[in-house]
Amino acid sequence: MDSNIIVTKSFDFALDIINLYKFLIRDKQEYILSKQLLRSGTSIGANVKEGIRGFSKSDFKFKMNIALKEANETEYWIELLIKSNIIEQIVGNPILLKCRELCKILNSIVKNSI
Repeated sequence: MDSNIIVTKSFDFALDIINLYKFLIRDKQEYILSKQLLRSGTSIGANVKEGIRGFSKSDFKFKMNIALKEANETEYWIELLIKSNIIEQIVGNPILLKCRELCKILNSIVKNSI
């Protein structure tokens, strides 16, 4: 695993998303929103990894922008799952906080990329 903080945090977040997806399928029988969450939540780390290993600064910034968009989408799905009472706040809030932290880090990376 890379020592880069955004790589590590986005990978760990993807694992959290996979576990939440399993919970939604198994315990809540929720099959539609959970797939959207799985797709966007795991895409964050994939785009970060591609950006880190990119060919140029513009490639890096492009991939970080995509990762930020995916993080924002993931935040939306988590909020929707909580507000619709599909998942309880005690389950959703910790992962929502992690998602918002990723959004802040990615936003900072995008703003500071030249």
